[in-house]
Amino acid sequence: MQITSFEQYEQDYKKSVENPEQFWGEVAQNFQWRKPWFKVLSWNFQDPEIKWFEGAKLNITENCLDRHLATNGDKPAIIWEPNNPEEESVTLTYKMLHERVCRFANVLKRNGAKKGDRICIYMPMVPELAIAVLACARIGAVHSVIFGGFSAKSIADRINDSQCKLVITADGAHRGSKQIPLKDVIDDALIGCPTVEKCIVLTHVRTPVSMLKGRDVWWEDEVKHVNDICEAEEMDAEDMLFILYTSGSTGKPKGVVHTCGGYMVYAGYTFSNVFNYQPGEVYFCTADIGWITGHSYIVYGPLSQGATSVLFEGIPTYPSPSRFWDIVEKHQVNTLYTAPTAIRSLMSFGEEPLHGKNLSSIRVLGSVGEPINEEAWHWFDEKIGHGKAPIVDTWWQTETGGIMISPIASVTQTKPSFATLPLPGVQPILVDENGNEIEGNGVSGNLCIKFPWPGMLRTTYGDHERCKQTYFSTYENLYFTGDGCLRDEDGYYRITGRVDDVLNVSGHRIGTAEVENAINMHAGVVESAVVGYPHDVKGQGIFAFVIYPEMHGEAELSKKDILQTVTRVIGAIAKPDKILFVSGLPKTRSGKIMRRILRKIAEGETTNLGDTSTLLDPAVVEEIIEAAKQM
Repeated sequence: MQITSFEQYEQDYKKSVENPEQFWGEVAQNFQWRKPWFKVLSWNFQDPEIKWFEGAKLNITENCLDRHLATNGDKPAIIWEPNNPEEESVTLTYKMLHERVCRFANVLKRNGAKKGDRICIYMPMVPELAIAVLACARIGAVHSVIFGGFSAKSIADRINDSQCKLVITADGAHRGSKQIPLKDVIDDALIGCPTVEKCIVLTHVRTPVSMLKGRDVWWEDEVKHVNDICEAEEMDAEDMLFILYTSGSTGKPKGVVHTCGGYMVYAGYTFSNVFNYQPGEVYFCTADIGWITGHSYIVYGPLSQGATSVLFEGIPTYPSPSRFWDIVEKHQVNTLYTAPTAIRSLMSFGEEPLHGKNLSSIRVLGSVGEPINEEAWHWFDEKIGHGKAPIVDTWWQTETGGIMISPIASVTQTKPSFATLPLPGVQPILVDENGNEIEGNGVSGNLCIKFPWPGMLRTTYGDHERCKQTYFSTYENLYFTGDGCLRDEDGYYRITGRVDDVLNVSGHRIGTAEVENAINMHAGVVESAVVGYPHDVKGQGIFAFVIYPEMHGEAELSKKDILQTVTRVIGAIAKPDKILFVSGLPKTRSGKIMRRILRKIAEGETTNLGDTSTLLDPAVVEEIIEAAKQM
């Protein structure tokens, strides 16, 4: 299953394109199935309808836990590094993790959860988060993990969309020097969530919380009432495994659905290959389990391959900007997988935090979430990898389930800021605006995928039409990624950014419409338009142009009010970096906002704005330019 040379990569890639069913059928043999499939793949991209490993039965937790017990039961599965470095780190072996997952799976059953129920998880980055995720999968319940930075309204929207029956949370979370009151936020969210019957609360920060009689129970109390024997529920390969909400170009987040069989095979295969994982190595992905990276490359991918995965509660700069390097040294980390935002942030502190740190254990470096710029790539390569650790610059999405285009560590020749080549089974294609294929090298276009892969989304929860419209209707018979892409002379791929109304802020996708909706909820705001602009640390920053006529000269106060509104409606993650008050927005005569013009102004371009004669009021552009210059 593991690719060890470039020649083998070329052979495997060729085979995966010429005979995908045979290729994936052989890869899938490396996993444990209760019943084999009668058909590897059936698909069409019109409906869309995709089925992998039809008829097969399995439980993903048997692949992540049970099958390792006999040979690797005492091997560390998860090493937890707390927010405060003064606290002890915790190591859970595969045996311990298996026991705790089974015990908590029984807690879920005791609280009424059964196969097919949706369960919302809103927790800090603690071992119990991974345990909760796996316990849901153990009993066949569908988990919907929500990142700890979202607001009560965002949580309520997600709970109601998927009609969750249970919520799993904690009293609070540590994030650097801050404490996040998770249970308080959940209490606010649940006021409008009639489907939730039970809320299981983990004690973590030891802060007083309100516990509602009949609904809320303590994790610690519940585990005392159950044993640690829980037979894994038999699942069909195409049964739902989880829902993960992601921003789209309309205001409402969409629940991306991944299923058991194909997702397991793809997450495990890509983890093993991209990072060239070797038995016994320590692997550290710095993402949050609330995002797809955490699902695929902290929990399911590594554990399915019997790896040791580091789980970190804190942030890279707390209590000092040497925190990552301390963790690498302490746990002898071999692979470090992080985001360009984190790299750029750490670069800004210079080399002082690196002094005296032993990073010699690092063998592979990885980058995820957004295209990595050349400067950050070279710094990562020279200062962290000392020129000896290949950087795998991975491109993929929530919807793809796993890495799609990436170097394979120690196999593919890398090139700064290029995702390089597609993995076996991934068939990328560049198209122009009309969907015509752009062939050859040294070209750029919109990135699509022309053939299914096992980890791809199956639908958007409760709204299959939205899945079809978003991903499969822009270009006929193609999955449209929403990203622009360049293919250079060597056939290497470089992602150039979103081509739709979605921003990539610190590796997190945020829809412009979602932010605009939140800004417009502020009582004084008449209308707003949001665009992205280049940001030194985040990659893309959020620039909001806001019409707010009754401001009465209190601009700074009004900005604070708007930021508070966005935080309340979506979460702090979506707060605009810049707000410019304007009297009007550039619109066509049909009322469409010309974001292209606003984007250029946000980027500091004020002369070459293209044709503005079609605008309803061209003078408004001059006014916005003048206001922008005053910022």
